Amino acid sequence: MNLETKRLFLYEISWNDLDKIHELHSTPEVDKFNTLGIPENLEVTRKIITADIEDRNKEDRSRYCWKIVNKKTKEFIGLAGMKLTNDRFKMGEFYYKFFPDFWGNGFATETAKELIRFGFHNCKLHRMEAGVATENTASIRVLEKAGMQREGTRRKILPIRGEWKDNYHYAILEDEIK
Repeated sequence: MNLETKRLFLYEISWNDLDKIHELHSTPEVDKFNTLGIPENLEVTRKIITADIEDRNKEDRSRYCWKIVNKKTKEFIGLAGMKLTNDRFKMGEFYYKFFPDFWGNGFATETAKELIRFGFHNCKLHRMEAGVATENTASIRVLEKAGMQREGTRRKILPIRGEWKDNYHYAILEDEIK
Protein backbone atom coordinates (compact mmCIF):
# COMPACT_ATOMS: atom_id res chain seq x y z
CA MET A 1 0.00 0.00 0.00
CA ASN A 2 1.83 3.06 -1.27
CA LEU A 3 0.70 6.59 -0.40
CA GLU A 4 1.12 9.99 -2.00
CA THR A 5 0.89 13.60 -0.81
CA LYS A 6 1.44 16.87 -2.64
CA ARG A 7 5.23 16.69 -2.25
CA LEU A 8 5.94 13.12 -1.11
CA PHE A 9 5.70 9.48 -2.08
CA LEU A 10 5.43 6.93 0.72
CA TYR A 11 6.50 3.53 -0.58
CA GLU A 12 6.38 0.39 1.52
CA ILE A 13 9.91 -0.61 2.41
CA SER A 14 11.74 -3.55 0.89
CA TRP A 15 15.11 -5.18 1.47
CA ASN A 16 16.52 -2.82 -1.17
CA ASP A 17 16.02 0.03 1.34
CA LEU A 18 18.09 -1.57 4.10
CA ASP A 19 21.19 0.61 3.62
CA LYS A 20 19.27 3.91 3.67
CA ILE A 21 17.15 2.81 6.65
CA HIS A 22 20.34 1.85 8.50
CA GLU A 23 21.84 5.24 7.65
CA LEU A 24 18.74 7.01 9.00
CA HIS A 25 18.67 4.94 12.20
CA SER A 26 22.41 5.59 12.65
CA THR A 27 22.14 9.38 12.45
CA PRO A 28 22.74 10.79 15.97
CA GLU A 29 20.40 13.78 15.53
CA VAL A 30 17.58 11.44 14.48
CA ASP A 31 18.26 9.22 17.48
CA LYS A 32 18.03 12.09 20.00
CA PHE A 33 14.43 11.30 21.01
CA ASN A 34 14.27 7.72 19.72
CA THR A 35 13.99 4.67 21.98
CA LEU A 36 15.46 2.42 19.29
CA GLY A 37 19.04 3.53 19.82
CA ILE A 38 21.67 3.51 17.10
CA PRO A 39 21.96 -0.01 15.64
CA GLU A 40 25.37 -1.62 16.04
CA ASN A 41 25.47 -2.82 12.44
CA LEU A 42 23.42 -3.52 9.32
CA GLU A 43 22.31 -6.91 10.68
CA VAL A 44 20.63 -5.23 13.67
CA THR A 45 18.73 -2.93 11.29
CA ARG A 46 17.74 -5.96 9.21
CA LYS A 47 16.19 -7.55 12.32
CA ILE A 48 14.38 -4.30 13.16
CA ILE A 49 12.62 -4.10 9.78
CA THR A 50 11.98 -7.81 9.24
CA ALA A 51 8.50 -7.79 10.84
CA ASP A 52 7.46 -4.78 8.74
CA ILE A 53 8.50 -6.48 5.51
CA GLU A 54 7.00 -9.86 6.44
CA ASP A 55 3.68 -8.27 7.44
CA ARG A 56 3.14 -7.12 3.83
CA ASN A 57 2.11 -10.69 2.93
CA LYS A 58 -0.56 -11.05 5.62
CA GLU A 59 -4.26 -10.71 4.92
CA ASP A 60 -4.98 -8.88 8.20
CA ARG A 61 -2.06 -6.51 8.45
CA SER A 62 -0.98 -5.13 11.80
CA ARG A 63 1.92 -2.95 10.67
CA TYR A 64 3.12 -0.77 7.84
CA CYS A 65 6.47 0.89 7.18
CA TRP A 66 7.09 3.36 4.38
CA LYS A 67 10.18 5.06 3.04
CA ILE A 68 9.44 8.71 2.37
CA VAL A 69 10.65 10.03 -0.98
CA ASN A 70 10.71 13.66 -2.09
CA LYS A 71 8.72 13.81 -5.35
CA LYS A 72 10.85 16.57 -6.81
CA THR A 73 14.31 15.17 -6.08
CA LYS A 74 13.46 11.44 -5.78
CA GLU A 75 15.57 11.34 -2.58
CA PHE A 76 14.90 8.99 0.34
CA ILE A 77 14.29 11.58 3.06
CA GLY A 78 12.71 9.62 5.89
CA LEU A 79 10.69 6.76 7.25
CA ALA A 80 7.16 6.40 8.63
CA GLY A 81 5.32 3.52 10.20
CA MET A 82 2.02 2.48 11.69
CA LYS A 83 0.90 -0.33 13.97
CA LEU A 84 -2.74 -1.42 14.17
CA THR A 85 -4.48 -3.18 17.04
CA ASN A 86 -6.64 -5.35 14.73
CA ASP A 87 -9.19 -5.73 17.51
CA ARG A 88 -12.48 -4.19 18.56
CA PHE A 89 -10.73 -0.99 19.73
CA LYS A 90 -9.80 -0.06 16.12
CA MET A 91 -6.68 1.89 17.06
CA GLY A 92 -3.48 2.70 15.26
CA GLU A 93 -0.23 4.32 16.35
CA PHE A 94 2.15 6.00 13.95
CA TYR A 95 5.66 7.44 13.84
CA TYR A 96 7.89 9.29 11.41
CA LYS A 97 11.55 10.26 11.22
CA PHE A 98 13.53 12.28 8.72
CA PHE A 99 17.14 12.96 7.89
CA PRO A 100 18.08 16.32 9.53
CA ASP A 101 18.61 18.02 6.15
CA PHE A 102 14.84 17.75 5.62
CA TRP A 103 13.69 19.09 8.99
CA GLY A 104 11.72 22.33 9.07
CA ASN A 105 10.15 21.97 5.61
CA GLY A 106 6.72 20.74 6.67
CA PHE A 107 7.42 17.18 5.47
CA ALA A 108 6.68 15.69 8.90
CA THR A 109 3.32 17.48 9.13
CA GLU A 110 2.44 16.42 5.59
CA THR A 111 3.36 12.83 6.46
CA ALA A 112 1.43 12.84 9.75
CA LYS A 113 -1.71 14.15 8.04
CA GLU A 114 -1.45 11.45 5.36
CA LEU A 115 -0.95 8.70 7.96
CA ILE A 116 -4.03 9.91 9.83
CA ARG A 117 -6.03 9.98 6.58
CA PHE A 118 -4.83 6.47 5.70
CA GLY A 119 -5.64 5.13 9.16
CA PHE A 120 -9.21 6.41 9.17
CA HIS A 121 -10.11 5.95 5.49
CA ASN A 122 -8.23 2.81 4.50
CA CYS A 123 -7.87 0.95 7.80
CA LYS A 124 -11.28 2.06 9.16
CA LEU A 125 -9.78 2.99 12.53
CA HIS A 126 -11.63 4.78 15.30
CA ARG A 127 -8.55 6.30 16.93
CA MET A 128 -5.01 7.26 15.91
CA GLU A 129 -2.28 7.80 18.48
CA ALA A 130 1.30 9.04 18.62
CA GLY A 131 3.74 9.56 21.44
CA VAL A 132 6.45 12.18 21.66
CA ALA A 133 9.21 12.91 24.15
CA THR A 134 8.22 16.01 26.13
CA GLU A 135 11.47 17.74 25.08
CA ASN A 136 10.82 17.17 21.35
CA THR A 137 9.17 20.54 20.62
CA ALA A 138 9.37 20.16 16.83
CA SER A 139 7.42 16.88 16.84
CA ILE A 140 4.92 18.28 19.34
CA ARG A 141 4.17 21.07 16.84
CA VAL A 142 3.83 18.51 14.02
CA LEU A 143 1.25 16.44 15.91
CA GLU A 144 -0.74 19.52 16.89
CA LYS A 145 -0.69 20.89 13.31
CA ALA A 146 -1.98 17.49 12.18
CA GLY A 147 -5.02 18.00 14.44
CA MET A 148 -4.05 15.70 17.30
CA GLN A 149 -4.79 16.53 20.92
CA ARG A 150 -2.51 15.99 23.88
CA GLU A 151 -4.27 13.61 26.24
CA GLY A 152 -1.70 13.32 28.96
CA THR A 153 1.83 12.70 30.10
CA ARG A 154 3.34 9.30 30.67
CA ARG A 155 6.08 9.75 33.23
CA LYS A 156 9.50 8.18 32.75
CA ILE A 157 8.33 5.72 30.06
CA LEU A 158 10.88 6.27 27.29
CA PRO A 159 14.28 4.57 27.67
CA ILE A 160 16.57 6.96 25.79
CA ARG A 161 20.35 6.50 26.05
CA GLY A 162 20.23 5.13 29.57
CA GLU A 163 17.73 7.65 30.97
CA TRP A 164 14.00 7.45 31.49
CA LYS A 165 12.20 10.32 29.75
CA ASP A 166 8.62 11.59 29.93
CA ASN A 167 6.28 11.21 26.95
CA TYR A 168 3.26 13.20 25.81
CA HIS A 169 0.41 11.04 24.54
CA TYR A 170 -1.46 12.45 21.52
CA ALA A 171 -4.59 11.16 19.76
CA ILE A 172 -7.21 12.04 17.19
CA LEU A 173 -10.59 10.37 16.70
CA GLU A 174 -12.28 9.51 13.41
CA ASP A 175 -15.00 12.14 13.91
CA GLU A 176 -12.40 14.89 14.51
CA ILE A 177 -10.79 14.86 11.07
CA LYS A 178 -11.66 17.53 8.57
